[in-house]
Amino acid sequence: MSSLSPPLPIPILHSSTHHYSTLRLVNLQKSPSLHFHRNLKLYIGASAVPLHRSSANFPASGEALRRIAASAVLFLSLGSTLFAFRAVASTHVPPSDPCVTQLQEQESQGTGVGKSENVEDIDNEDLQAAFEKWKSKTYALTVPLRVVSLSNSFPPVWLKDFLRSQGKRVKLRSEFRQSLQDIFHELCIPLQKGKINPKSALAADVVTLGDTWLSHAIEKRLIEPMDGLEDQDWFENLNEKWKVYLRRSDEGKLDASGRIWAAPYRWGSIVIAYKKSEFQKRKMAPIEDWADLWRPELAGKIAMVDSPREIVGAVLKNMGASYNTIDMSEVAGGKEAVQQNLASLVKQVRLFDSRHYLKAFGVGDVWVAVGWSNDVIPAAKRLSNIAVIVPKSGASLWADCWAIPAASRMATDQIGGRVRGPSPVVHQWIEFCLQAERFKDDVVPGASPNTLGSSVKVSEELTRGRPKLETNLIAGVPPSDILAKCELIEPLPEKTLSEYRWLINSVQKPESSLVDRLSNRISSLAYYLLCKVQSKDA
Repeated sequence: MSSLSPPLPIPILHSSTHHYSTLRLVNLQKSPSLHFHRNLKLYIGASAVPLHRSSANFPASGEALRRIAASAVLFLSLGSTLFAFRAVASTHVPPSDPCVTQLQEQESQGTGVGKSENVEDIDNEDLQAAFEKWKSKTYALTVPLRVVSLSNSFPPVWLKDFLRSQGKRVKLRSEFRQSLQDIFHELCIPLQKGKINPKSALAADVVTLGDTWLSHAIEKRLIEPMDGLEDQDWFENLNEKWKVYLRRSDEGKLDASGRIWAAPYRWGSIVIAYKKSEFQKRKMAPIEDWADLWRPELAGKIAMVDSPREIVGAVLKNMGASYNTIDMSEVAGGKEAVQQNLASLVKQVRLFDSRHYLKAFGVGDVWVAVGWSNDVIPAAKRLSNIAVIVPKSGASLWADCWAIPAASRMATDQIGGRVRGPSPVVHQWIEFCLQAERFKDDVVPGASPNTLGSSVKVSEELTRGRPKLETNLIAGVPPSDILAKCELIEPLPEKTLSEYRWLINSVQKPESSLVDRLSNRISSLAYYLLCKVQSKDA
């Protein structure tokens, strides 16, 4: 029976008789009467079932007929009423629709969907724009990303955390090189030979490049500009100093209208470390500024990195000038005064060596070491009675950056190298490296680029239970008053570079004899054994 069928007729006894009659059940909606005829017929709906009874078999008692009719009326009345209720209910209650139900719930909760409003006509431009932006940042599950970086410039846990944040869509390959010079030379060789090896750093998606190498890499066209950085969140959050410093011309010079060629991921400064025990034993005042390097009692007791910009820069800072001085004649006393101060500093320094200066400091051959904070601070933490300071008059700032190799310049049929542009997840990698949580727990030998120009505070939880290092650095960042006097090393014009070369060649740097070289080897071995013993004790 259909749920929409009309209700069954209800039988009602109209009258009784002792004669054989026809009993018709009539729909109440049409007629409430009951009719009797000679032939007894029972009408249900549109069909009638005739019941013929002869006088011989049918009882003549009217009482029996009334009982049968009353029972039939009662039974059919109850059944018809139940079916009628079900039919009426089915007619007025539509089947459940999840969409309609959801909209009704939204209306009852006041979500802003009106009763007479057509949901399909809702035009949310902001939602559409957000959806388009989301679509533009989705990639295939096997997007490759090959990273060639400076060894120990970031902890290996970064790689695991990045893969965890990206899911299975990124296929990450990471390789390390021992020095920035190794990476720079590896970028040059394929372009010189005209042939690229898929394992070369030039075939990587992104590489580590020191900021002092940046201008040379741009000039030699070893890297590509990073287009579309203005739309990246990580770039907007960078300090304005970085944006000015990274914007260069095609020749690698600072240019306010130039393009961005790199992104910093850690930075630090030149620092001076000294052995407190040796100073206390001889009742010497602690080192506070560049002028202390010229003390007579420190002659032959200083080791320094072999970098012309740092050596001449220390002299310029001591004379009250800038690291980025272009014209030496503007310095007090002129170029001759700079030359004299440089010559006297060279006599104070026992070793100019960027690789071994900390080894001589570790075994006690020298009492003072001048070098980059990312080298000095980890070494100082392994030793005892060491103090590390940033000179009060300011120092140079260094930065390690991510850059995109210019592999697309090379025409090659080899499979495996990056020849069609960098990976689309390069910006995700850079943004990941700039997040503040990457630099928690002092796991990175350097500071976050976002801390340049901002005050840094370290909670007691990070320093509790750790050996204290006497320093004026706060989480790798110089104090704000000293930081204001620090400078990023800028590219210099060729004329100024010629003056630097003249100054370096004019002074007699200490030459290492055979005895000195053997001494350095022994010192290196002793420093290695000392570090092994201290690491076991820790």
